[in-house]
Amino acid sequence: MKEEKMTKLIRELLRDSRRSDRELAKAIGASQPTVTRNRRLLAKYIRSYTIIPEFEKIGYEILAITFAKAKTYEQDKVDQKLSMAKKWVNDHANVFFASDGEGLGKDAVMVSVHKNYSRYADFMRDYTVTFADFVTDVQSFVVSLKTGIVMKPFDVKYIADDVDLT
Repeated sequence: MKEEKMTKLIRELLRDSRRSDRELAKAIGASQPTVTRNRRLLAKYIRSYTIIPEFEKIGYEILAITFAKAKTYEQDKVDQKLSMAKKWVNDHANVFFASDGEGLGKDAVMVSVHKNYSRYADFMRDYTVTFADFVTDVQSFVVSLKTGIVMKPFDVKYIADDVDLT
């Protein structure tokens, strides 16, 4: 029963985290104190309360998904290169996701936004030069945030109905 209420609460928070505990309580059929208590318990599932902006309205024209293949090194060198890579992506505020993975013959992915093509080109040049001895075969998929056909806008609210904590 408790997991069911927690699942309902996280679903409602995914849909709109701006609502008060009283509004959330009404939406899930619980009391406001129960929502407040469960919200604290959900902290381990919530990375941050933030907004998802209309990127183009705040000055970003490009979203880039960049894939790369890491070169093979001995483990001690890999750890050193990974430490450098983590610092580099964290020093670039326009990168909002970077990870290892697999597919398309690549083993790294990075998602970033850029104010314009010139900034994107400078960013990619810096990435390529910085990691020339660590990655190979860098490719990006570039999306114009100002033009084109958006079939489903970027938002996490869509996964609300797919979440299940039970």
